[in-house]
This record gives sequence, structure tokens and C-alpha cells, in this order.
Amino acid sequence: MPTDSGENELANLLGRRADRVAVEHLLAQAQAGRSGALVVRGEAGIGKTAILEHARDTASPSGFRVEHSVGAESENQFAFAGLHQLCAPLLDHADALPEPQQAALGVAFGLRAGAAPDRFLVGLATLNLLAEIAEEQPLLCLVDDAQWLDEASAQILAFVARRVAAERIALLFALRDVGDSAVTTFAELPELRLDGLNDTDAGALLASAVHAPLDAGVRDRIIAEARGNPLALLELPRSTRPTQLAGGFELPDTLSVPHRVEDAFRRRSGSLPPDTQLLLLVAATEPTGDVALLWRAAAELGIALEAVEAAEAVGLLEIDIRVRFCHPLARSAVYRAATPPDHRRAHGALAAAIDPQTDPDRRAWHRAQSILGTDEDAAAELEQSADRARARGGLAAAAAFLQHAATLTPDHATRARRALEAARAKHEAGASESALELLTTAPLGPLAPLQRAHLDLLRAQIVFHLNRGTEVPDMLMDAAKAFAPLDAALSRETYLHALDAAIINGGGDAVRIAEAALAAPAPEVPPRPVDLLLDGLATTLTRGHPAGAPRLQLALAAFRDCPQAESVQSSQSDRWLWLAGRNAVTVLDDELLYVLASRNVQLAREAGALATLPAALNFLSITLVLMGDLAHADELAAEATVITQATGGVPLRHGRVILNAWRGDQAETTALNAIIASDGTYPDEGVEVSLARYAMAVLHNGLGNYSVAQEAAARACRSDEQSISSAGLPELIEASVRAGEPERAALALEQLSSRADAYGTSWALGLAARSRALASTGPDAEKNYREAIERLEKSRMASDTARAHLVYGEWLRREGRRQDARKRLRTAHQLLSEMGVEAFAERAARELRATGEHPRKRTTQPAHALTTHELHIARLVATGATSREIGAQLFLSPRTIEAHLRSIFRKLGITSRRQLKELPLR
Repeated sequence: MPTDSGENELANLLGRRADRVAVEHLLAQAQAGRSGALVVRGEAGIGKTAILEHARDTASPSGFRVEHSVGAESENQFAFAGLHQLCAPLLDHADALPEPQQAALGVAFGLRAGAAPDRFLVGLATLNLLAEIAEEQPLLCLVDDAQWLDEASAQILAFVARRVAAERIALLFALRDVGDSAVTTFAELPELRLDGLNDTDAGALLASAVHAPLDAGVRDRIIAEARGNPLALLELPRSTRPTQLAGGFELPDTLSVPHRVEDAFRRRSGSLPPDTQLLLLVAATEPTGDVALLWRAAAELGIALEAVEAAEAVGLLEIDIRVRFCHPLARSAVYRAATPPDHRRAHGALAAAIDPQTDPDRRAWHRAQSILGTDEDAAAELEQSADRARARGGLAAAAAFLQHAATLTPDHATRARRALEAARAKHEAGASESALELLTTAPLGPLAPLQRAHLDLLRAQIVFHLNRGTEVPDMLMDAAKAFAPLDAALSRETYLHALDAAIINGGGDAVRIAEAALAAPAPEVPPRPVDLLLDGLATTLTRGHPAGAPRLQLALAAFRDCPQAESVQSSQSDRWLWLAGRNAVTVLDDELLYVLASRNVQLAREAGALATLPAALNFLSITLVLMGDLAHADELAAEATVITQATGGVPLRHGRVILNAWRGDQAETTALNAIIASDGTYPDEGVEVSLARYAMAVLHNGLGNYSVAQEAAARACRSDEQSISSAGLPELIEASVRAGEPERAALALEQLSSRADAYGTSWALGLAARSRALASTGPDAEKNYREAIERLEKSRMASDTARAHLVYGEWLRREGRRQDARKRLRTAHQLLSEMGVEAFAERAARELRATGEHPRKRTTQPAHALTTHELHIARLVATGATSREIGAQLFLSPRTIEAHLRSIFRKLGITSRRQLKELPLR
């Protein structure tokens, strides 16, 4: 039979593997202040835990603090359980964190009351907590069985692993091959895949583990069937009689290696006395390893403490300060081998043994698992657990509790309500496909009208999220009609959802939906900003901009003036702030656009809402491009990309494609446009594709490819999204005039002039005047050029102002007024060059050369040596912000900010923050 020499030989073999080199390199890098993470992947039993143990044994003598967390399949419904395991010993340092981060951790771990935190704010708090520890000594975080972590913990730890940089932190994850979800969560982290031992090492390990006579043919068969899996080589012989080892040993061909190992554990546990088997089942059912809880549960079942001795004797279980199985596969083997009645007995004993005051959620979960049939009391306890999980930000956990509560609920109406809530929580947690499946398969029974309307709304929202289905606007409109006599406010918001979905999808449905929205229930008095926005949009789409302008402008002003986070109404308004911002472009109100776009970013930052912050940053980036601040726009777009990568979000390309278009970067803009156009997620006439077409129009107007620009602008202006047509009409007019199609330009100019007259802003009137000038000749043209410059200079839109100087200068040169042309073209070239609007700047340079003047070369600024990320940090430092404040804004640790700052100082040849404030950072 095998002895401890097998485990010793395994340690020696793993010690000789190249795998240890990667781990030791990770530790050396962390000790030198270059944080990193590594995911060790492979099948069960391949040696992942041994690699983690090697890391621990290497790190501890080197001065590392080592903290652990272990995922457990039966624990993954408890939000933040895995993260709490890791962080609990570190919480005495939490008072060093900013208050919002302290609150986020406290609420997530159930240590204090408060609003549910954004999970990535919890991630930032975790990052900074680990960084605080690492200031004192290097920190190694070991996470075994990461595939079983609860969703919130997995996402946060993956986020932290992507954000560590200059801290003395190493994170090492062991991940079993069990499915795609864990792989996706930890995707893009450095990975070490463990393969099996070679035949020579496998033979050595087998020989050390089996001291009975071993037939050569049997040995070769074991090695071949084990496929180099160390645990298989150690464990399979333990469940085999010595006579079989001497000849005729067979392994079942139908099972994978991990299943064979698990089957060996099952046979070993199955040979034990009944009380020992039941005690093992209780231990397997409650993976916290709480010894006192195990003994209390055993007492509930009438099992004597001595029953554990048989399990310890065969090496399945070890009890000291914790209850430990010899391997996670042993735990799962014990649990899966038990009958359903025994499962219920074990769960029931644990529920009876857990104090409902100190751990109500765990008690509720075990109690629910112990019930056959329905039980309203148990279901109600689960619903309360779901409420607590949601309050901590654990949406996935809340969904699991609610879904189980629904199956236990005897009353049809209550069951339907809980199933709907479970599906909603799943959708909000990002598991939209699972939510849709639940809505389809759950036994909802007869629904009350209000429940049916909520069901229809949720189904439509999920379908839109998953595939932008063209049927969604009508689904939402049906739900809005159903809500009308039941909840007028929700009916109006659902109509707005339907209208926005139709606009985003394109295809001409928006006007039809808008006509239906005009029949929505009357708003409450006074109307909410969202009510005004619905009326303004619906009126504009059905009756035109002159009719809709007063209502739309009133709505946007209401969003601007709504107090932040002081009432339910302001919270509802914040949800629609992004749509209000888009419509500030529709009305060409530069001041409203900047205020609303900036507020959207501010609110997302303050809430730590990394799920929504990238979209807000992208929109503000586009706003800054139009304002001529391309450097700052680039910083925000880069920040959005970094956050999206760190959180595993969907890439947002529209901000980057518009920025590159205004820069005149033909290769990058064309490539991004092609990616967007080929993405089947985006409808051909939808918002994303139309934004890319607008970008192509800007690019080719800058390059002088007017026929290409004209076609792109014309297609962009067909979008149901009014903001795109408002921005695209000036591009269409310029391209059409230069392409020699005045009739097409005249039609577009009529539309733009109608909007400008209706909205009356400096930006709108300036664009209309510039466009009239392009389409005019003689004195009228000059009058309009001058009016355009005068009006645009009163707006924030410096890019359009510079382009007005450019086209005026081009007109003057063609009129033969070279001196006047030089003045305008010189101004245009200087403004456009400073902004980084390179294609239009080169257009101005060509025109200047045609007048006989050589344009000045752009002076190199010190900031040009910095990366986009470094420039962003440098600008924030120049405002007087501390490293901690900057880290909180950029979701980095203060130490990482300091590392970037050292690089910035070196590149700029300075040594202090004071000197940085004195430099021009453009």
C-alpha cells in the first residue's frame, strides 16, 4: 500500500519541474516592487495545489506575508465569501483607506450597513488594502480552486490582478478545468498550464507509492491510463487490492482521469462504517472547516465523535483547528456518492447547528437544501438572505437565493414574484442568458396584470441586451401599454426605453414608436426630467425640430438643474443622464453637452461604477474632441479602455474612432470602422454604425476626399439618432459643396438651418452660418463666414471655430485675396495644429503654401515625451491632487501612481510636483 514516501516523491518531482521557475520569478518580481499575477491551470490532481504550496514555502522564508483563499463549490452562492477569506486577516489596515472604500468593503462583508457598493469599488478597496499591507512587507495571495469562487469574489480578484503594478504583491490562482466561466473571468492574466508527468517521473512516483509487488505490464498500464496525473498515480492504487497490482490491474476506460480519481475516493469512503460515512457527508456539505459546527451537527444526528477515526485512518479527513479533506476531489466524491435523503439529513443537521443570529444566510441555505417539497417559512428566509446579499452588492448570490426560494414557495403568486426577482437579479449580475432561461422555464403560473407587465419588460430588456433584437421596441411598447393603467410613471419610462431601443437599432421604427409614446399616460405634476425628455423626443421625431425644440430644451435644462443624489427623482434622472447628454448634441447646445457629459462621469466616479464609467468617459471624450481638446479626450478614451479591459467589459469603439477621425489618422479610423461594420451585434442603420460613418465623413473631409466624405455623411444622417444627424449635416454640406453637388448641399442646409433656428444656440447658428457660407458666393458668403466665426467663438466648440477659419481662408484665396487668406489660414493652421486635428491642419498648410507662405512647424512640447496615461496623471498632479486621490480616480494604488510619477519626472527632466505645475501640459 502507498505511504507518505509517495507524497515526498511528488514534492521532489514538482520541485524539478520548470513550473517552479515561473512561480519563483513571480515572487522575485513582487519582492522588487513589480507586482504580478499568475493563473496555474490544469485538470484535477495535476499538481496545482502543490505548486501553490511550493510558492508558500518559498515566499515565507523570504519575508513575504502569505494569505489564502480556497473556493468551494457549495460556497459559491455566498457573495464575497472567497474575498472575505482572503481579506479578513487584513482588515485591521482598512482604516487607512478612503472612507468610500472602507464603506464599500464593510458593506460587502456585512460588517456595516449602507447602500450596495459597486463591485469594482470593492475591487479598488481590495487593491488598496493589499497595497497597504505590501508597504510593510511583500504579500503573496494564494487562491486555490478559483473555479469555485463566488462570482463577485472572482471578478474582484481578477480585477485586482489586472490592476496591480508597482506594489510588492504576487497573486497566484489555481484553476481547475471545469468550464468556461472561470476561464473567462481570469482571461488575459498570465497563465501556467500544468501537464502530466513524463513516463519516467510517473514510474518513479508510482514506485514510491506502491510497495507491494507490481507487475511490469500492470505498471505500464497504470502509467498510460493515469496520463501523468500525479494524484491518479498516488490514489488509484490505494483502492486496489494487492493481488490486482500483481497482475490484471484494470482502469475503467470510460472515465476521465479526475473522474477515476474521484471514483477511487468514493470506493475508499464507501468501505467505512455508516456513521463515519454520514459524518464525512456532513463535513463535505459544510466546507467552512468549522470543527465546532461539525461536532454540533454530528450530535444532531446522534453520531459519536469516535466515528471520525476511521476516516482519518484511511487518510480521507484530517481534523485539527480546521476540518480538511485530503483533496477537493475527495470532498466531491463523498457528497456525490450520498443519497438524496442523506443529503437532506446532513443539511438539516447543519441548519439546526448554525446560530440564526450570527449566520442567518448559511442557516437558511442549509435549511432550504434539507426540504423535500415546498415550505414557505424556508422560502421566506431565503428571500431575506437575498435581500441581504443584494444590499452587499452580491447580485449573483441574491439570484441564487431567490431562485431556490421560488422552488420552495407553495403560493403561485408569491412563487411568480420570486422567480421574476431571481431573473432580474441574474440579468443585473450579467447572467442574462440564464435569466432568460429562467423566465422561459420557471413555473410562473397565472400572473396578475402588474406581474405580467414586469415579466414582459424584463424579457424585452434581456433580449435587447443579448442581441439587439429588432422585435424589442415593440416588446417594450407592449409592456408600456400594459403598465399604463397600473403604474403611469413606469409606463412612461418604458415608452422611453422603447423609443431609445428603436433609435439605437435604427431601421425607421423610431417615428412609429414615438407616435405611440405620445399616447402615454399624463406625467405627474410637476413632471420629472425623464417625463419631459419623453415628450421632447417624441414630439421632435413626429412633428419636427421646430415643434419639439421647446420641450427638448426644457427637458435638458431639467436634467442640468436636477439636484444630485438628493431624492428618488434625482436618482431616476441620473439613470437617463446619458440619453440627455446625447440629445444635447441634437439641440447643438455646447454648454449643456459639456455639463451633462461631465456630470455623468462625475457620478460614475463617485459611485465607483466601473461598469458604466467607460461609456461615460467615451461620451465625454467625444465632447472634448468637438471642443478641440484632443489630448484630454485621448486620456479619457485610454482610461475607458483600461477599465474595460480590467473589468472584462465589452470594448467601446465609438469614442476612439471619432477621436482618430478628427486626428486625421486614416489607417486607424478605417480599421475601426471596418471592425464596427462587420460586427453582427450592430444593426446596419444603428447608432454604432452611424457614429462610425460620421467619423469617416470627418476623416475624409479633412483629407479632401469629398465624394467619400459625402457618401459617409449621407448615410450617417439617415440615422434615427438625432444627435448624429445634427453633427453629420455640416459634414454632408461641406462634402457636397466640394464634391460639386450643390442640390444635395441645399437640402441638407435646409434641415440644418431649421434646427439652428429652432434651438438658437451659438454652436447651432455658427454651424448653420458656416454651412451657408460654403453654399454661397460673393458678399453673402463672406458675411456668413464672418458670422460663423463670431458665433462659434462664443461657444466651447473650438474645433468647429478653427474649421470656420479654414474654409473662410480657402474661400478668400480663391477670391484672389491672398493677404486676407493668409491671416485666416495662419489662424486655422495654428489652432488645428495645437489641437492635434492633423488632416485639417495639413489642409490649412497646403492652402498657406499656395498663398506663398510656409506654415510654421509645430513646436515640440515637453509633454509630447509622455504616454497618454502618463500625461493624464501629470495633469491631475498639476491640479494639486495627491497620489491617493489620483489612484482613487484612475482605480490604481497610490504606489502605482508614484511609480508613474517617477517616470514622468525622468522624461520631463524635473524633480518635483511644483515644477510639473509650471509646465504646459497639452
